[in-house]
Amino acid sequence: MDADEIAAGRARWQARYDAARKRDADFTTLSGMPVEPVYGPPEDTAYPGFERIGWPGEFPYTRGLYPTGYRGRTWTIRQFAGFGNARQTNERYKMILGAGGGGLSVAFDMPTLMGRDSDDPQSLGEVGHCGVAVDSAADMEVLFDGIDLAGVTTSMTISGPAVPVFCMYLVAAERQGADLSTLDGTLQTDIFKEYIAQKEWLFDPEPHRPVGGAGRQAHLLRAGPGAEPGTGAVRLDGRPHAAVRRPARHHS
Repeated sequence: MDADEIAAGRARWQARYDAARKRDADFTTLSGMPVEPVYGPPEDTAYPGFERIGWPGEFPYTRGLYPTGYRGRTWTIRQFAGFGNARQTNERYKMILGAGGGGLSVAFDMPTLMGRDSDDPQSLGEVGHCGVAVDSAADMEVLFDGIDLAGVTTSMTISGPAVPVFCMYLVAAERQGADLSTLDGTLQTDIFKEYIAQKEWLFDPEPHRPVGGAGRQAHLLRAGPGAEPGTGAVRLDGRPHAAVRRPARHHS
């Protein structure tokens, strides 16, 4: 990338950074040295391949989604929670938020992760264990009863049945009267994590992949940002890959 392109990119970043809200915090090293909000090539200097690095808040997002990084806001810390039925987990969520939790992270039970109803014979003994049972939009309504979905970020660790579960979530938000464009959160939808490590997959990875625009993740990527621009439709999870000692290239 030549020097003029780099200078233009820095100017774009600077304008967005100046317009953004920043935290009132001390941005220095442990030695007390000030830390600049961004670093880049020296002025009037070309840097081959800099387009792969870019500026914070710009494609390819190597340096983060926001021009301010963590100066704008810190990362969301969520308690991964879910057990029993939707009402029991709802009480847990209210306790978490009441204690200062910054967001919610939904743990679903095995039948839900495998796309089965709680009354399916194969669900026997697993309903509400290691996660919450969600069979319908009505369950999703109860799960978030009294919780403003437009005002809280929600993460859902759901891969195989992500599409119908996400639809249930949207229905619950609509019935609250929420503007879907204000929803914020992520869906895991990492079928490789399931196929390689956790084994909660419904079918082979190929139909999930957004090849030629036909994959399940492609449908979520097309649908999510339209009505729900704040919702990340695909989130990859590297922890289980590391647990089974996959090569680094497989990690998210």
